[in-house]
Amino acid sequence: MPATIHIPDAYLDSKLGALETNTLKCMLIDISTYNRATDSTSAHLTEVSGTGYTAGGCAVTCTVTPDTTNHKTVIVFTPAGWAGATTISATGAAIIDTNDGNKIVAVDDFGATVASSGGTYSVAAITHEFTHF
Repeated sequence: MPATIHIPDAYLDSKLGALETNTLKCMLIDISTYNRATDSTSAHLTEVSGTGYTAGGCAVTCTVTPDTTNHKTVIVFTPAGWAGATTISATGAAIIDTNDGNKIVAVDDFGATVASSGGTYSVAAITHEFTHF
C-alpha cells in the first residue's frame, strides 16, 4: 500500500502566498494546444491575437486565503479585460507569473470559443482551491 504524504500547511501557504506580490498576467489562449502534462511556461502556449488584444496578456492580481482548519488554500485571480476588443476569439485563459520565468499558474478552459462582439472582452475571476493532502 502506498504511503500517504502530506504537505505542511505552512509550507504550501508560504509558497502560494508569494503570488499576491508577484506580477501576474492573464493571457488568452487556444486551449486545444495546451498540454497540462508538459506545458509549464507561456512559451508553450498558443496565444490568440486580434484587434484590442495586448500580446502577453493584461495584468491581474490575486488573493490567497489559507484555511489551516480544513487544510486548504483558496486563490482568486481578479477578472481580466481588454477594451476595444473587436476581433478576439479564445477558448481559454492562462495566468502567468512573470516573476517566476513566465510560469503557468492556472489555466481556465472556457469549454467553447468565446468571441468578442465589440466593447470589452472579459474573463471572469478565476478561483482555485488547493487541498493540502
